[in-house]
Amino acid sequence: MHGHLQRRRRKTLPLLLLSLSQPVLGIWPFPPKRYSGNSLVDAGSMGINVDGRIVAFGDFNGDQFLDVLALNADQRTLTVYLWNHEDYVFESTPSFKHPEQVYNVVPGDFTHSGKLDLLVMSQSSSSSSQLDLTVYPSLPAGGFDILHPLSIPSSALSQPIPIDVDGDMKIDLLGMTPSSQGSITPLQVWLNVWNASDPHSSLFSVGDSGFKGAQCKPANPHSNAVADFDGDCLADVFLLCEGNTYQIWINKKADGFQLALQGSMPAGVQSVSFADVDRDGTVDMVFTTCASVSSSTGVGSDCAINIAYNKQLPLCKSIGAQGCRPPEDLCTADPTFTFNFSDDDYFVRIPFSSLFPSSSLLVSDTTQTPSIPLPLHLGDTNLDGFPDLLVIVATNQDRTPRLVVSAPCGHGVVGCVRGRGWSVATKDTETLNLITDARGVAFLDMDEDGSLDFLVQRTGSQGEGNVHFVQNNFYYDAFFLKAIVLNGACGNGWCYSPNGSEKYHPYGVSYSGASYKYTVLDTKGGRHAAQVAQLPQTSYQSLQTPYSFFGLGRTNNYIENLFVGSTMHTEQHFINIEGVIPNSKLVILPPSNPGDAWKRELFLRPGEWTPYVTLTTAVGTLLLLGIIWLVLHLNEKREDEMERRRASHHINFDAL
Repeated sequence: MHGHLQRRRRKTLPLLLLSLSQPVLGIWPFPPKRYSGNSLVDAGSMGINVDGRIVAFGDFNGDQFLDVLALNADQRTLTVYLWNHEDYVFESTPSFKHPEQVYNVVPGDFTHSGKLDLLVMSQSSSSSSQLDLTVYPSLPAGGFDILHPLSIPSSALSQPIPIDVDGDMKIDLLGMTPSSQGSITPLQVWLNVWNASDPHSSLFSVGDSGFKGAQCKPANPHSNAVADFDGDCLADVFLLCEGNTYQIWINKKADGFQLALQGSMPAGVQSVSFADVDRDGTVDMVFTTCASVSSSTGVGSDCAINIAYNKQLPLCKSIGAQGCRPPEDLCTADPTFTFNFSDDDYFVRIPFSSLFPSSSLLVSDTTQTPSIPLPLHLGDTNLDGFPDLLVIVATNQDRTPRLVVSAPCGHGVVGCVRGRGWSVATKDTETLNLITDARGVAFLDMDEDGSLDFLVQRTGSQGEGNVHFVQNNFYYDAFFLKAIVLNGACGNGWCYSPNGSEKYHPYGVSYSGASYKYTVLDTKGGRHAAQVAQLPQTSYQSLQTPYSFFGLGRTNNYIENLFVGSTMHTEQHFINIEGVIPNSKLVILPPSNPGDAWKRELFLRPGEWTPYVTLTTAVGTLLLLGIIWLVLHLNEKREDEMERRRASHHINFDAL
C-alpha cells in the first residue's frame, strides 16, 4: 500500500514521456487494464503451488498487503506466501515442518514485538484427548524462530480462541485445559505474561477465566467468537456449547465477563458466523442447520441457512427521539439485547433447496484429518452495505462454489425479513460455476484494491491445482472502507529488534476484539448504521482476514461517524472519528499507555480516473502558464516598441 491502496487494473503510475520511435499505441501513457470485462475473472493459483490448503491469512512482513499461510498435504509443513505487489503474485518463503500433525494455525503478535508469530495447534504426542500448543516467535529480519519455539500448556481438543481478557491489548487464550473440561468451571484463560527482557519468561499463565456464571463446555468443533453483541463497542464472547446450546458473555472490563444470554440452538446446527446482515448497527447470527451430515463426504441433507437478528436499540431516525441510539452516540450498551429463534420478525430459516433445487450444502471438508467445519463466509462483494454469502453447492459428485447476494425483497427473493432477502448470483459468474472440486472458500482482498475476491480450496481432481483465486472485477459505483486496529506494540510507532539492527512499523499486528460502528448518508439523504467485528473467529481454519472490510453503498458524502472500539479497560475504550473519506484504509493506533492519545493513519486509494485527472491537471497547468508567459511576453514586446518609438522622436538639443 505504502500510502495508498492501488486498483488492480492500474498498478503504478506510468511514465508520461515515451520514445517516439515506439509504435503509436506506445505513446498512450496509461497501461492496459490487467483484467477486462465486468465479471468474476479466473486468476488461477497466483503463484501458490501447494498440495495442501491455505490455513490462515496475515500480514507477515508488515507491508500492508495480505499474505497467506499454507499447510502441505502432510499436515506438518508450513509455508508463508508473501504478496509481491509489483509482480502481482504470491511468492513462497522457506518452509518448516512441525513435528506433529497440525490442526489449526493462528497468526498473532503473542510476544508483542510488532510482528506476527504463529500459534500452532497440533496432535498431542502424549494424549489423544488434548491439543499441543506451540508458538513460533517471529524474527526481526523475517521468518520464525523454528529452533526455539515456545511450548505452552496444552488444551482440550476443543480449540482455544484468542481474546484480550485483561484489557492490556495482548493476546490471551480462552478455552479448556485437559483437567478443567470435566469440572463445573471448564473455561480457563491462558493469560499473556510475556516479558521480552527476561530470557526465562513464560508466554502464558493458565488460570481461572473470571467468567462469572454457570459455564458451559465448548463443543468440538465449535464456532466461538469475539464480537460486540450489546452495542457498547466492547467485544463480548459467544460460545457454542455441547448439547446444542449457546452462551453470550458480556465484557464488563475489570469486573470480568458476565453471562447475559443462553439458550438452545435450532436442531442440527453446524457452524455459526457473525455479521450485520440487515445493516442496522448490530451483529447478527448466521448459521447452517442440517438434518444429517455424511461423515465420508461432509455433505448435509435437508440443510437450511438461518439468520437470527440481534434485537436491540435501533438508530434514531430524528433528533430527540427516545428509545434509540443517536448517531453521535452509537456505543451505548443495551442490556436487553436478545436473539429469539421463534420470533418471525427477527429470525428466518431459508431451506437450501429454495436457493439450489436438487442440491445440498457442503458443511465439512473430509479431506483433512480431522474434518474441518465449513462456516458460511460473509462479505460485501458488491459494496452495497449488506454482506453476501459464499457457499459450496454439492450436486452429485460436483462441489461448486456459489455466491448468494443480499437483495431487497421482491420477486424471486427468498428469506425476506426486515426488508431484505437472498438471491443466487448468476450474471457473469461462470468462473465460479466451472469449478467442480471445491472443498473450501473464503473472501479476501487481493492486492488491497478495495474489492472482495474469492479463494477457492480445491481437491485437485480437475487437474487445476489445490488453490484457486477468482478476481472480483465488477465495476461498482459504491464505496468501501477498510480498517484495522493495531495492538499497541512498540507504542504504535517504530519497532526495533533487540540489537537495534532492524526497524519496522507494527502494521501487521491486528488482534481479535476490535469493533467498528458507523453511520453514513445515502444519495437520498437517508442515514444508515452498520457494525463490523475485527477477526471475530480463528478456530478450525476459519480463514478470516485480519482487517475489517465493509461496503458503504452509494453515498455522496464522508462517513458521518465512525466509532472504533478496542478491548482496553479504560473509561473511554472507543473513539469517534468524523468525516472519514470513503475508498480508503484506516489504521487505528490505540493508546499504549494511560493518558496517551489515539492515533490514526488514513491511506487513500486512487481511483481509476486518477491518471486522467493528473494528466489533465498537468496539461491545463502548462497551458495556463504558457498563456501567462505569452501575455507577459507580448506586453513586454509592446512596451519595448513604444520605448523605441519615443527614442526615435526625441530631439537631441546638444547636437543643435
